[in-house]
Amino acid sequence: MARNSFITSLLLTLTLILTIITPSSSHQPLALKHKPRFFDKFASSTNHSHSQSHQQPNIHYETRFFQQQLDHFSFTKSTKFPQRYLINTDSWVVGSGPIFLYCGNEGDIVWFAQNTGFVWEIAPRFGAMVVFPEHRYYGESVPFGSKEAAYKNASMLGYLNAAQALADFAVLITDLKHNFSARGCPVVLFGGSYGGMLAAWMRLKYPHIAIGALASSAPILEFEDIVPLETFYDIVSNGFKRESSTCFNYIKQSWDEIESKGQTSDGLENLTKTFNFCQKLKSTGDLFGWLESAYSYLAMVNYPYPSEFMKPLPGHPIKEVCRRIDGGPAGTSILERIYEGVNVYYNYTGEAKCFELDDDPHGLSGWDFQACTEMVMPMSCSKESSMYPPYEYNYSSFEEDCFKKYGVMPRPKWITTEFGGHDIHNVLKHFGSNIIFSNGLLDPWSGGSVLQDISESIVSLVTKEGAHHIDLRASTKNDPDWLVNQRATEVKLIQGWISDYYHDSQAVYEVKISSPLSKISSSLGNVSSNKCWCCVCM
Repeated sequence: MARNSFITSLLLTLTLILTIITPSSSHQPLALKHKPRFFDKFASSTNHSHSQSHQQPNIHYETRFFQQQLDHFSFTKSTKFPQRYLINTDSWVVGSGPIFLYCGNEGDIVWFAQNTGFVWEIAPRFGAMVVFPEHRYYGESVPFGSKEAAYKNASMLGYLNAAQALADFAVLITDLKHNFSARGCPVVLFGGSYGGMLAAWMRLKYPHIAIGALASSAPILEFEDIVPLETFYDIVSNGFKRESSTCFNYIKQSWDEIESKGQTSDGLENLTKTFNFCQKLKSTGDLFGWLESAYSYLAMVNYPYPSEFMKPLPGHPIKEVCRRIDGGPAGTSILERIYEGVNVYYNYTGEAKCFELDDDPHGLSGWDFQACTEMVMPMSCSKESSMYPPYEYNYSSFEEDCFKKYGVMPRPKWITTEFGGHDIHNVLKHFGSNIIFSNGLLDPWSGGSVLQDISESIVSLVTKEGAHHIDLRASTKNDPDWLVNQRATEVKLIQGWISDYYHDSQAVYEVKISSPLSKISSSLGNVSSNKCWCCVCM
């Protein structure tokens, strides 16, 4: 088939995202239907609240809507749309406490609020207001009256981009400060994956709006050729290889096996049965994408404890996947082994009767458009170090597919033009401040993030065993010491930002009050009171 495929990604989400290609070095890659994603379109929509309770804080919020400008960068009369946001003021010190704002990702904001326990846990310590604004075109924050209308064509989707989303956040914060008489309250930004990218970019673009940002698993360098194109899939592959080289090799061999089976007369029907799909596969490319998504997201959420961020999973899920792949009895075929392994991701609870390929429970479909316009993250698969089939990124094919689907031409250099990325250490060292880039090296998105300190106030917190924005998740009794220490460091840094802000604000206030008085006092020594006041007025 043609090489017009889309190499995937988040997570970020996580996040992270993702859609890879390609069968084997001896065949042209199979095109998949989806673009890079941070979060899994196959993620379960089932509510497993009974098992989540020990991991989630007891969060409360009020759901509100703000009438937001559709186009912040035009001065003609603009359409407005309702932007949903979640707000909690229970712990807020009225009029002076900080505002903690999570930059909404490419999905339903309630999902992100439920999986960002760190913000909810630390807010009472700081006396903070908590705000979770939803990203435009996702969840319930869709313009033009409905998702059908908003997603109708490229013209309607044309207002879906990072710059407009950041402006949404800035306008909302300004309005909230006015309505809550909170003009002097410092704002701290939080975000994970794409939301982490937005948090970092907003701190740089709107330093007068927010005093600092915690950007977790934020691959702001995953553009153009800033990092090697093989980085993402090499990290995914290393996550499996470190558990079992046999497991790694079974996965590596499976792609040719799938393609070979798919070319037989009843191959797609047999593959449908082997992998227990609800409907017959239309192509082996669909199966490739389904498996690639599972492996990539398993690497992203390779947490040391049970979790349900993407789906219900055991702790160290890749270890369990490889245990099942390697543990098949003698005579078990490669594809039967792969099915047993991937069941850890898609059906760990055993509740699924069969698997759907077309499912988007968290409303992430807008990411395909973003990936075809400005979020162009080129990726490749190396023959030597990857468990995926070899693939070299082909921008021409990518561009062609985007034009066919949306009638748009990608702008692969726009993000670095708008927000930077090249030579980031030298650039940010001279003008940026108060950003935490946190990453776990098990997360494949870590390869596109900032992994070294840039300055005293732009710091990188890197954990060897961390996965996709694990620091933003709720604390649990099973948290390892390194994670507890990482969060403590983040709290200390945030406390420093807020303390400096209050100190500087008080100093400014004192200067504003004392400076005119000093002038008056100095003048009083030489002239009469009446002349003094005239001189001051002049």
